[in-house]
Amino acid sequence: MKILLIGCGKMGGAMLRQWINHDGNQFTVADPAVTELPTGVTHVTKATSLPQGEFDVIVIAIKPQMIADLLPAYIPALKSGGCFVSIAAGCSIATLADIVGDAAIIRVMPNLAAMVGMGVSGLYANPACSQQQETDVTAFIAQTGRCVPLSSEDEIDRLTAISGSGPGYVFEIMRSYVEAAKRLGFDEETARALVFDTITGTVETARQSDVSLEDLRNSVTSKNGTTQAGLDELRRDGQLDSLLDDTVQAAYRRAAELR
Repeated sequence: MKILLIGCGKMGGAMLRQWINHDGNQFTVADPAVTELPTGVTHVTKATSLPQGEFDVIVIAIKPQMIADLLPAYIPALKSGGCFVSIAAGCSIATLADIVGDAAIIRVMPNLAAMVGMGVSGLYANPACSQQQETDVTAFIAQTGRCVPLSSEDEIDRLTAISGSGPGYVFEIMRSYVEAAKRLGFDEETARALVFDTITGTVETARQSDVSLEDLRNSVTSKNGTTQAGLDELRRDGQLDSLLDDTVQAAYRRAAELR
């Protein structure tokens, strides 16, 4: 496929670095500010530099507040029967359709781990998309990690609250965990290594196991032992479950407001 990426900021750039590792697609980036791109990627700074009807897919990776001003100039670059793919958070398909008209539009909600090929993305296609377009774009997005097909934009909002915003929650938990390790007497480097490797190893253990998370937790929790003492504080009065539930609910409400 011939793919035009409008905007190459943090998320667009992260996804592009994964996409170019796979054969079969040709990329053009339209971004006046970008100064360095992977080898083999064509670069333009304005829409007038592009031929009409050139691209199978146009990926919209600019800030939502810029879309109404910038996107119209790029519409002619899409082939007849092509597809718009938006990774702009909070910009609904209805908003995009007001700009591009009755076109095939797919909304994708990625997350930051796309930059290392371990992202989690949700994908919702409007009725104008063919099954082939949805299949092709799903495979294309899956080159950055897991891609979950969704049946509504409300599901996009719910996924945003879990995996889209999730890296922020995890980074904050990691930060707090590192600070606790430092207060226990470890230096910064050692604290980070202990926390990062503990989390990475624990996640991989769970991923490779067919045992429930509760059973895995119990398997490392001896009665009246150190893990039990720590868990008693972590789970006191159901505070952890309540805090995480409040966290994702707040993110979900905000995602719905933005749409």
